[in-house]
Amino acid sequence: MKLYYSAGACSLSPHIALEEAGLAYQAISAPTKTHKLDDGTDYYSINPLGYVPLLVLDDGTSLREGPAIVQYIADQAPQKGLAPANGTLARYQLQSWLNFIGTELHKGFSPLFSPASSDEVKAAARDRLGSRLKWVEGELTGKQYLMGEHFTVADGYLFTVTNWAPRVGVDLSPFPGLLAYRERVGARPAVMAAMRAEGLIK
Repeated sequence: MKLYYSAGACSLSPHIALEEAGLAYQAISAPTKTHKLDDGTDYYSINPLGYVPLLVLDDGTSLREGPAIVQYIADQAPQKGLAPANGTLARYQLQSWLNFIGTELHKGFSPLFSPASSDEVKAAARDRLGSRLKWVEGELTGKQYLMGEHFTVADGYLFTVTNWAPRVGVDLSPFPGLLAYRERVGARPAVMAAMRAEGLIK
């Protein structure tokens, strides 16, 4: 499999999932600023949408959108427990988390990265994110991970998007439970391996 990623972007989530699953893959840098691969290839020729992540399977089939990609990865290594079994209530709860992270947090950060956003728009975005993160803080009470005692692909996604907070002035200090959770996730060998591969840590 080939994972097209941009360092530190939302594609870190499936990168973490691949490391956690222990699957064979090739990580290919597709920077979102230049859309040029290391060999000069125009990334738009591979993914017309131009964004990451993109997972290309061994048979050449492409899979887009992070929440779909991480569930596919989890299902290739069911023994790792990265996602509950399909058809169970727990699986739908996982999908609920993936959707919440994608729509309420991931997209919530978007205005903060846009040079077109006014100070007022950015302030409103930070307020909205703060209210969502306060709710997450409550949901983490008494848990090691989002789904309980076991790490799932939703944790890799939440860790990835909350990594952006310091870069755009979102203060996580009011959320000690979330900060402790981030330390737990960040200390996982697979998470460290993915971050090292992307040049995010040494």
